[in-house]
Amino acid sequence: MINNFGHSLLTKLVIYRPKQEYYIMHTPQHRRIASTLALIASAALVSGCADKPGSEGWCNDMSAKSKSEWTGDEAKTYATHCVLESTTIGSETWCNNLSETPKGEWTTQEVADYAKYCVVDKATP
Repeated sequence: MINNFGHSLLTKLVIYRPKQEYYIMHTPQHRRIASTLALIASAALVSGCADKPGSEGWCNDMSAKSKSEWTGDEAKTYATHCVLESTTIGSETWCNNLSETPKGEWTTQEVADYAKYCVVDKATP
């Protein structure tokens, strides 16, 4: 429907619609919730930066850490991946051994680790 000014009725309704203002975090409870969410997001980002167990960085970190502070799982992972250089995830020997293995025999985790440690990390300075 067109009014006498040449504008549609819908346009006129939108133009004269009262504006709504939203106040975010105007109460202490809202600030607490926002602070908690920010803290959780920060913790998630920091934990995402930790070295993967069995990688070269993780092995170096564990070597520097006192053995009395290790958990049983950490000791097992260290023995499996860090004692022999060829089993350390991301080492040159590990990358070479995996690249010689037929790709059809790779596990999904090996594919992901190879891509991260042997392709991306080697390509970026």
